[in-house]
Amino acid sequence: MLTFTALGPFQAWADGAPLDLGGQRQRAVLARLLVAGGRAVPVHTLIDELWPGDPPAQALSTIQGYVSRLRRALEPGRAPREEAGVLVSAPPGYALRARTEQVDAWHFESLVKSDGTSAQVWAAMDTALELWRGPALAEFAELSWAATEAGRLEELRLIAVERRADAGLALGRATSLVADLEAHASAHPLREEAWRLLAVALYRMGRQGDALAALRRARAVWRDELGLDLSAGLKRLEADMLAQRLDEPAAEPPAEPPAEPADGGVLRVLVADDQALVRTGLKAMLDSEAGFAPAGEAANGEEAITAVRETRPDVVLLDIQMPRLDGLAAARRILAGERPPKVVMMTTFGSDENLYAALRAGVSGFVLKTSPPEQILAAIRAAAAGDALIDPAVTTRLISAFTGRTDPASPPALAGLPDDRLDVLKLVARGLTNRQIGQTLALPEEEVGLVVKSLLEHLGLFDRAQLVMAAYESGLVTPGAK
Repeated sequence: MLTFTALGPFQAWADGAPLDLGGQRQRAVLARLLVAGGRAVPVHTLIDELWPGDPPAQALSTIQGYVSRLRRALEPGRAPREEAGVLVSAPPGYALRARTEQVDAWHFESLVKSDGTSAQVWAAMDTALELWRGPALAEFAELSWAATEAGRLEELRLIAVERRADAGLALGRATSLVADLEAHASAHPLREEAWRLLAVALYRMGRQGDALAALRRARAVWRDELGLDLSAGLKRLEADMLAQRLDEPAAEPPAEPPAEPADGGVLRVLVADDQALVRTGLKAMLDSEAGFAPAGEAANGEEAITAVRETRPDVVLLDIQMPRLDGLAAARRILAGERPPKVVMMTTFGSDENLYAALRAGVSGFVLKTSPPEQILAAIRAAAAGDALIDPAVTTRLISAFTGRTDPASPPALAGLPDDRLDVLKLVARGLTNRQIGQTLALPEEEVGLVVKSLLEHLGLFDRAQLVMAAYESGLVTPGAK
């Protein structure tokens, strides 16, 4: 089986044997496609990002040569005229086609974002962390796209460490966790969750004095580094420890099955695209996948609005460029209706200015038409669950292009919001779910949901994706920042 590793030395493998991927820049082409998560990367983007500011005159032919040699390495048995199946042409560029489990970084991210009982989370985080063999994409660190992705993956790694420890505490494994948590808090002294976990682990071992000392260390570091006192969450923890009212972990109830749509567990999806072949392909994909069903189709924006009223779908897959009424205008009208469905925009390129406007209008995100079926289905599931599809690997460049623009329709400034609300907004902008935000900030998931709701009301918004745009537009979060 063909596999790819980026969490450590970058390499492709065939049945466990390393493949010759050529020189540094040729390897960087494959790495950049891997970072795109299976989505197409235009050739001009590859040129700009492989030779920042100074591409050679023959850059296009050089890229084509790199791709040709990589294809021979990845699929040595492919006939000369046979279409490539791994490094594929996806006009106006190329894409890497692989299953999630074939790419360690993709597999890692899916594990970190998985949910379940404490035992299931412990096992998933253990598996995720075992995939790391060194710093991610280190050999391409001088290239901005690689540095940004490496930072994103490192943040996910730290979240995985903390999720594993949190699950371990719930399973009564405090003693075995203390040493690792001490090292984690020392290496990342500004992470609130690191100190919370360390203090709780020490307390559960009967070391109340050491637990309180850990919180004092956190207070000293934060005052020296940030000029801040402990967060409200850590202050509550300190008070509970002093009063000896910190509860032992309660026994977990049996795991409940995930919530399903009301219609017999099937997500009904309306497909709106002006190309009949695209509509046919998407409907066939939905028909063949358990848990999905096509709710109808539309060939333009006006038909899409009418079809939504008639069929009441759960999710609308809406092409952004359509005749008569474009996808952006249609999305605005659909989302203005009573109890609107979730809307996921489809586009051929990831750099359409209308796409940014659509995110600001409240759509749940976007997918590229060239994405593999499993990613499109995952996007539909995420939208139906209420998540914003803000994938840093794809949208950072898009957001960077438009961040800072003055727009009379943009939300009011965020000045005056308390720090705890801003902390939640920053994590929403990074694409975390309410549960992940709660784990990061040591808050109940229900409380996070109430904070998100209050932020929407305060800013006059109605969708989570609009919160993400507000965070970037206001400068609260900057593209590429951790």
